[in-house]
Amino acid sequence: MTGVHNPSEERLLAYAAGTLSPPEAVVVAAHLAMRPQNDAWVRTLQAVGGRLLDELEPQALAEDALARVMARAETDAGEVLASTPLNDMAGLPEPLRRYALGPWRWLGPGMRARDVHAPRDGDCRVILLEIGPGRETPKHTHGGIELTCVIHGAYATETALFEPGDFEEADGEVLHQPRVVSPDPCLCVVALDGQIQLDGWLGKLMQPFIKL
Repeated sequence: MTGVHNPSEERLLAYAAGTLSPPEAVVVAAHLAMRPQNDAWVRTLQAVGGRLLDELEPQALAEDALARVMARAETDAGEVLASTPLNDMAGLPEPLRRYALGPWRWLGPGMRARDVHAPRDGDCRVILLEIGPGRETPKHTHGGIELTCVIHGAYATETALFEPGDFEEADGEVLHQPRVVSPDPCLCVVALDGQIQLDGWLGKLMQPFIKL
């Protein structure tokens, strides 16, 4: 179950090209801040892409081009001038310190979440999720994409172990039940599209009470 878990090459390419949705880009940026070797690879992709762009004939920009560039700039994991952090969680990766945070919300015994006030994309938003030692989520799948980066602590699914800096990609075809295996709480940053879909009859009874 051990091993390093990075974003797929396709997702890193999309990040380098600036085509990820803003919430997804926030979580990838947090991962890159924790994995400098991956950040270096993305910067190489961006440099190559820049050279290729120099060789292309000029084209008209899409109507939302400026909005996408501004969202991408807000989530870039690169070196920036120091600025006053907008939240009180000093242990977060630098890209996440740029966003204000909502209050902690109780989700169940040993589980809580707080909103990251980063740009949304429809129903897709960014949250911090903290789960206590030995706790596990209900078994669930997803109404849309779910990208998770572990900030501290560790959790295990049926097939893999995720530790600090690790990245998990899930969608409606993934059914899992993450369980915290670290002695300390596990804190993750998550880009979540829609709500999780709980499995089984008990899950259906609990569904109205668990809102991320």
